[in-house]
Amino acid sequence: MIFEKLKDVNESDLAELLTDFQKIMKRESFSKKELLHKEGTVCNHLFLIEKGIARSFYYKDGKDITAHFAIENGTITAIDSFIQRKNSRYNIELLEDSEIISISHQDMHDLLQEKPQYEKYIRIFLEQIYIDLAERIEDLLFHTAKERYDKLVESTPNLLQRVNLKHIASYIGITQETLSRIRTQV
Repeated sequence: MIFEKLKDVNESDLAELLTDFQKIMKRESFSKKELLHKEGTVCNHLFLIEKGIARSFYYKDGKDITAHFAIENGTITAIDSFIQRKNSRYNIELLEDSEIISISHQDMHDLLQEKPQYEKYIRIFLEQIYIDLAERIEDLLFHTAKERYDKLVESTPNLLQRVNLKHIASYIGITQETLSRIRTQV
């Protein structure tokens, strides 16, 4: 979940952290195709996927481009908007009926004001988002379409059965036709 990367935290500190964060978490059910966040607005929530799948996407030259997928136990937000409090160019759409936990920016801010010792853990969480983004950029710049496809299949094998192939193609930066050719080579 959100704190899975916190391996060096002692158990009592982690238990207190989880208890405090559970107080600000809101559980909701959403239907397929619902938007958790709409472009042109400030993203006020961090979303944790309990069940289902979500994607962030933007429009470029009238085409919808997938930037990120989040499946069970993953997180998703428009991170630039969430941190900088500026309007986002991203939408966050659910691709399946989903169970979502959300944490509002204001609630997180208030908790960190009350318990500044948690800032370290939020920093570690945000560092992981940065690392994931840097790896994504590196993949797009330095790896072939086939390598990007293979990495996606290896890291999330059931994604191809759950997501429309046009979203997979746009995520790895290729056309659907190119994706079809790559898939026949496997």
